[in-house]
Amino acid sequence: MIHAGGCHCGAVRFEVDVPDRPEVEDCNCSICRMSGFLHLIVPVAAFRLLQGEVALNLYTFNTGVAKHYFCRICGIKPFYIPRSNPDGVDVNVRCLDNPPEGMRITPFDGRNWEAHADTLAHKSRAS
Repeated sequence: MIHAGGCHCGAVRFEVDVPDRPEVEDCNCSICRMSGFLHLIVPVAAFRLLQGEVALNLYTFNTGVAKHYFCRICGIKPFYIPRSNPDGVDVNVRCLDNPPEGMRITPFDGRNWEAHADTLAHKSRAS
C-alpha cells in the first residue's frame, strides 16, 4: 500500500510502498534515541521523493555511509539512507501522514550496531 509523508513544514513530501503488516524498528542508538526516529526500511524502488529536494540538508557521522537528510527549514529528518542498508531508504514512520495499520514495532539494539546490523540486511531487498 502507498503511504504519503513529509517533514513538519511540508517542504519535503514523499510516498513509499509499504508492505502489509510491516515490521519497524525502534532503535536505541544515539541519533535515533535523541530524534525519535521509528524505522521502516524499504528497497529504493519503493520510495519516491515528490518535492523538496532543494530543502534537504545532508548530515553524516562516524563512517559516513549513512546519509541523514533533514529539512533545512523545519529540521525534521523524514528519511535517510541507512548504513545497514545503503541500497535502500529508511523512512521515519512518524513522518507518514497515516501510519500503516498492523505494523509491528520491534526494538533494535543500535548501541551495539556492529553486532546487530546484519539482522536488517534483508529489508532493502525487493520482494
